[in-house]
This record gives sequence, C-alpha cells and structure tokens, in this order.
Amino acid sequence: MTTAPRLLAVGDSAWTLEFGLQIDPQIHERVMGLAQRLAQERATGTGLPGVTDVVPTFRSLTVHFDPWTTDAAALGRLLQSLAQEGHRSEVQGRHWRLPVCLDEDFAPDLPRVAEVTGLGREAVVQALLAATFRVYLIGFQPGFPYMGGLPASLNVPRLASPRQKVPAQSVAIALDMCAVYPWESPGGWNLLGRTPVALFDPRQDAQPAMLAAGDEVRWVAVDRAEHDRLAAEIARGLPRSHFLDGGAL
Repeated sequence: MTTAPRLLAVGDSAWTLEFGLQIDPQIHERVMGLAQRLAQERATGTGLPGVTDVVPTFRSLTVHFDPWTTDAAALGRLLQSLAQEGHRSEVQGRHWRLPVCLDEDFAPDLPRVAEVTGLGREAVVQALLAATFRVYLIGFQPGFPYMGGLPASLNVPRLASPRQKVPAQSVAIALDMCAVYPWESPGGWNLLGRTPVALFDPRQDAQPAMLAAGDEVRWVAVDRAEHDRLAAEIARGLPRSHFLDGGAL
C-alpha cells in the first residue's frame, strides 16, 4: 500500500506534498512521478487550472497556484488523490561520466577530508570515483546539482567558515551529498576537484542546465593536461553527449 503524503499549506498560494523524511531514491521516484502526472494534466489545458508552478525536491513537491482563481481546498484534495495513485517516475535519467581533475590547487580540502575521515588521500579519491551519484534536484544556483550517493565514509561537515569565492566548476562534498558549483560564488562545501564541463550554458535553449533530476553521474579522474584540453574543446563547442555513458570519455 502506498503511504499517503502529508499535505502542508505554504501560505495561501501553495501546497506541499511531503512523501517522507529521508533522501531516498524510491521517495524521489514518487515525487518525480507525481510531478510528471501534474505536467500531463497541465499540458491538456483543462487540468489543474490556476496552478502556476510545480517544484519537486528531494522528498516533497510544492504546487504553486493563483489564490484568486483557485479553490485551494479542492486543489489540495485533488493533489492528495493523485499522490495516492502511486505514480512513479517513468523518465529514465541519463548516465554521465564526467571528468574531474584532483590536482592540489583544485582540491584544497582533500587533505582535510582525508584527515577527518581517517582514510588517507588515495582512499578518499577512490571512494569518490567508485560512487554513482543520483541528481535529486537543481538549485541554489542555475545548474547546481544536489547529488546523493556519497559513501558514508566520506560524510564530513561543511566548512566552519565558508569561502567568499568558490571557483566555477568545483566538485564538492558536504554531509551525504556531492555537488558542483557551476558559477563562482561563496560556498562552504569541501572542494575535492574541478571539472572542465560547464553545467549551465544559456546557449542551450532547450535545457541550459546540463544535469536534471533523475540523472546519474560517475566521476572519471583526469590529469591537468586532459582537463585543460577538454576545457578548450568544450569552449569550441564539444557536445554534451561526449560525456554520456558510452561516449568518448
């Protein structure tokens, strides 16, 4: 039997359906399944009138609506009913193999992570490269992927004092998550490397963000020369498909 999600009011113009308390692939499949079901309803032009946006997260789905034209109580009942149908994501995420350079200046927190975990540098690197990461959501910055799947042995806290500037395309970990900073910005995650791959490209009209919820990522270690070569090729228009599993990397 499918457990009913909690329905929570977000002010007077949104409902949140909370499917669970953990970051879990099965919970996320339910979130994305309902998101796809609602997208189908909205695409008909007759379903879900007044709904303005649908926002999936790790374990919940928020539905924004126009409070002036929407019967909020009726919409809440409909959302609960649809959630009870047990929809799960039917979209197969893509599988990526992304390069990461682990040179010292790209990985300033690698020695500290090795010390805190007691693993040593090489063991930290091998654990990172052996993991398969699942993209749960894109947030914080355009194209910033929050990825689960970090081995428990690499679970370390954020930095006590965040950096004012994290270089773009830095690969980072914190707690049980892995992420990539697509833009230079402040940040408190532990930096373990850098990828030459641009995870957000406004020239890509159909999908500026390279990764999407449901995708899977494996990291492939490259040296500085290969990092720089790939960065130059990407600047010249190397297609994203180059980094799909089974591609040339």
